[in-house]
Amino acid sequence: MKHTILVVGGGAGGLPLVTRLGRRLGKRGDADIVLVDACNSHVWKPRFHEVATGAIDGDLDAVDYRAHARLNHYRFEPGRLQSVDPDAKQITLAQITDDSGEEILPERTLHYDSLVLAIGSQSNDFGTPGVQEHCYFLDRRDQVERFRERFLALCMRADYRDKPLHIAIVGAGATGVELAAEIHHAIGILGLYGHRHLNRSRLQVDLIEAAPRILPPLPERVAAAAGKRLEQLGVRLHVNTRVKAAEADAFITADDQRMNADLLVWAAGVKASPLLNTIPGLSSNRINQLEIRDTLQVKDRDDIFSIGDCASLIPPGAERPIPPRAQAAQQMALHAAKNIERRLRGEPLKAFVYRDQGSLVSLSSYSSVGMLMGNLKGGNFFIEGWLARMMYIGLYRMHQAALYGWPRTLILLLAGRFSRLVRPRLKLH
Repeated sequence: MKHTILVVGGGAGGLPLVTRLGRRLGKRGDADIVLVDACNSHVWKPRFHEVATGAIDGDLDAVDYRAHARLNHYRFEPGRLQSVDPDAKQITLAQITDDSGEEILPERTLHYDSLVLAIGSQSNDFGTPGVQEHCYFLDRRDQVERFRERFLALCMRADYRDKPLHIAIVGAGATGVELAAEIHHAIGILGLYGHRHLNRSRLQVDLIEAAPRILPPLPERVAAAAGKRLEQLGVRLHVNTRVKAAEADAFITADDQRMNADLLVWAAGVKASPLLNTIPGLSSNRINQLEIRDTLQVKDRDDIFSIGDCASLIPPGAERPIPPRAQAAQQMALHAAKNIERRLRGEPLKAFVYRDQGSLVSLSSYSSVGMLMGNLKGGNFFIEGWLARMMYIGLYRMHQAALYGWPRTLILLLAGRFSRLVRPRLKLH
């Protein structure tokens, strides 16, 4: 029988992984490559803030797993991971039902010879009361779409009633900062499509961060530039501010201040799925990430790999794990693919070396800021403005090229340019 490679999670790491394995092993019939995901399509998570405001159409931008699987010689199996049995070498997928509760697919069990867990991460509410009940999250495509529908509805109501719109975001990491800027951009565009009263002067966005500054993981120069631009847009920054509770229309801070808002968003912290803690024999850390070796295999299991946000690897000489970023997931995907091929050939596996290529933060069409890593004197370069914006967009095009190849990516780019001639600048429905 063929060696079966199961990859659970079709995100920034899992999808490039099955693409490469499919082209190199599946095409030749050397292995059976299977991708498992609870969704039917992939949207690059770093662009979720744009999908959330309608700046891009998630349907047009999505990669359909079934269509992509056919082109790249792997199989797609829809379903949400329910359990993993390492001894039996099998995973169980939960039952799939429609909106009325009728069964579409039953609970299923899939066998593997090699397993890759790439299920990503989710926001960490730190057990804060009221957050799950009253806040919107931007972790999954369905959450992003719910936010977009609510956001557009609130914009319509505020415009009709001629009242201001107030949005509060907890977490001034990349997601919170990019969302704050994108909201301002969307409000500015809505005036072109019938909104007569609501404009950016009547929009209030509060960005709340417990740390002493915004963008805590990034260099201070990047954070300062982003903060200055956000304040120019009108975003109110609240640093050193911890939220202790959420209510239906407000965040309550640790010093008992009430920050009222029409829409509450939680984008603070990340953690992996608690499901990973239930897998027998696998070690996980305090935020549920699986502890892995430098070969990207989990500890004590040679047949299970883990990559991306759900994996924790502390490089030699480092104090902290590799950060949960898309670039880390993509680098891990390429290395995991090579190590899986080596394992099938009976060759020694090689250690993964993470190369930080810097970070870019998009401030919508207004600007971008970031730090690029290089080998010249100084080791890194601060960039902002038009150049940073072009490089930010370029990262997404490189992601597309990894999935489609450059010829198809260029065709997609041209198609997108032509579609702008007939489509609105925001997805309005």
